[in-house]
Amino acid sequence: MSWLLSLPLLIPFVAGVAAFLLKDGPGGRWASVIGSVAMLIAAGALMMTVLREGVVAGQMGGWPAPYGITLVADYLSAVMVVITAITALAVSVYAMADVEARIARLGYHALFQILIAGVAGAFLTGDLFNLYVWFEVMLIASFGLLVMGGTKEQIDGGVKYVALNLVSTILFLTGIGLLYGMTGTLNLADLAVTVPTLENQGLVTVIAMMFMVAFGVKAAVFPLFFWLPASYHTPAFATSAVFAGLLTKVGVYALIRMFTLVFVGDISFTHEVLLWVACFTMVTGVLGAAAQNDFRKILSFHIVSQIGYMILGLALMTPLAIMGAVFYLVHHIIVKANLFLVAGVAFKIAGSTELKRIGGLYATAPLLALLFLVPAFSLAGFPPLSGFWAKFILVKAALEDGHGFVAFIALAVGALTIFSMTKIWAEAFWSPHPDKSEPRLSTLSPRERRALLLPIAGLAVLTCIIGLFPEPFVQFAEGAAGQLLDPSVYVGAVLGAAE
Repeated sequence: MSWLLSLPLLIPFVAGVAAFLLKDGPGGRWASVIGSVAMLIAAGALMMTVLREGVVAGQMGGWPAPYGITLVADYLSAVMVVITAITALAVSVYAMADVEARIARLGYHALFQILIAGVAGAFLTGDLFNLYVWFEVMLIASFGLLVMGGTKEQIDGGVKYVALNLVSTILFLTGIGLLYGMTGTLNLADLAVTVPTLENQGLVTVIAMMFMVAFGVKAAVFPLFFWLPASYHTPAFATSAVFAGLLTKVGVYALIRMFTLVFVGDISFTHEVLLWVACFTMVTGVLGAAAQNDFRKILSFHIVSQIGYMILGLALMTPLAIMGAVFYLVHHIIVKANLFLVAGVAFKIAGSTELKRIGGLYATAPLLALLFLVPAFSLAGFPPLSGFWAKFILVKAALEDGHGFVAFIALAVGALTIFSMTKIWAEAFWSPHPDKSEPRLSTLSPRERRALLLPIAGLAVLTCIIGLFPEPFVQFAEGAAGQLLDPSVYVGAVLGAAE
């Protein structure tokens, strides 16, 4: 089974090498698209295997767990790899028209594929040291993508991004060292068995808080999120889309994995902290969005706000809440990436992302207006789109767990999200253009229109499918929650061979 687990990692690396070798011509972007298609096929095959067999684990190089390099796919890992592949395909097609030839020649498509490999590796790894390795792969690739244009704004955003992420890395490595010193292992399944038996549980809680801060930086939670709105609006729109969809979710995934599998000995403290972090993250993110007047900056602050909902699901730690967190993860990746892609098209035809400098898009580009409404309504939680079900599950979980105030905050943040989306609609789409110009999709070449609009339409259709036919997705999220709250199957799949 090792080969099936390794394919989602190997394919992007091969595609990245091919894209780099062909970067001076159109072959580079085609290598990226073909690699993304191949990864989606591999991710789909892995998902089918997980659905059929349960948790799938493999040992790279034949070394038995917990000594070797372990790759593991359960429901959560598998769906995250599939969503990563879908996002990668959408963005790689979009980038064919969005990324300038000058930027492509610098190795854009190669770095993009390396970033996707890092994301997939973080989702599939079964030990903490290799999670650190994949984090670094992501960091290096994402920094390259952030500063590739060479503008002052991009350099500034890139430096802020890297600086705080390096602090996160130091904390992460320190936590890894302390945990290894106490347990003698970094294998996640082995840690799940070993950590509860340790005498000094107080030190375990301290280490847990170090991991919470380290992963909290990656996830952009309160108060560690300021690097995100400072950097996500600076690169190419294709880059912003993949960052918005995937990068912060790796941090959320790591928090969910560690605080359901390893750090479960002091839930009354750690998850109470997570609950307050979730509430402050939701509120500060949505207030920041309400104060902005730039398309991408509004969307960037909304990433922070929506991360709060996912952390809320983890903090409540009930089967319904974890199910809601998983469902929210899947929904948000698709919706948020799509909104940034829409912003990119608006910029191409209107020449700006400042809401005061664009307008009239509803009259002159009605198709783009429709494609904006679907993910915007979903993000705000309008029924019957995917965002409604995600928020409904989490609010219901909060109420059932006796956290009425938290449920109120979640609903209030949803209302303020509607306000932000309405502001974008009113100024960018509904109001007439301030210069009386008429931004039209027809100003783009047919090739550009296809490359830009097909990914947006595809992701919008996927959002509608999840919203209109939620039952299989809810059932899947329920299965994922069951595996997370009862890790015995995960532990058995990894350590079974060693026993």
